[in-house]
Amino acid sequence: MAQQCVNAFNLDTLYFMPCALPAHKAAPGISTQHRINMLNAAIAPYPHFELDLRELNRAGPSYSLLSLQELRKEHPTTPILFLIGMDSFNNLDKWFEWKAITQLCHIVIYQRPAQHCTVKGELKSYMQHANAGEVAALKHSLAGKLYFLPGEMLDAASSTIRKQLKKSNKKNELLPDAVSHYIEVHQLYQIDA
Repeated sequence: MAQQCVNAFNLDTLYFMPCALPAHKAAPGISTQHRINMLNAAIAPYPHFELDLRELNRAGPSYSLLSLQELRKEHPTTPILFLIGMDSFNNLDKWFEWKAITQLCHIVIYQRPAQHCTVKGELKSYMQHANAGEVAALKHSLAGKLYFLPGEMLDAASSTIRKQLKKSNKKNELLPDAVSHYIEVHQLYQIDA
């Protein structure tokens, strides 16, 4: 998904921003340091990928709005792309000040197999108004557009991978070898963890 985004938009850098205290999901069951180490292992082979730890360094819940406000101040004249999955987009209207988010960045949506857009109400209206259809449209404005990212669609939801790891300590084919090795060495995601 990240590599498809880099290729589609010809990006120099794509930042991974791990969430500290998710506002819409259960807190991670793995320590922050383990999460950082696994992310570093996963992105090491990719020169365009980097970590942005701002949400881990902030106190309180991780609101995307706060990070995007900071990024907009840091990059006032650069379009910002916010890459999310279809599952997140379908619930965007439940996010903290979601309309303000759409004015700070362009939202790029990746759709996994068997996922469908199920938005309604104001979010559906936003989608119909903001859907760009072409990459070029996102380069000519700072924010406000929506783009559905085409490309290979792998069914690699993190929740599914974690469930599989709890059932079996075998290597998961959807994880990079370095991450699988790290999980095995540190015995993460096991039933007793």
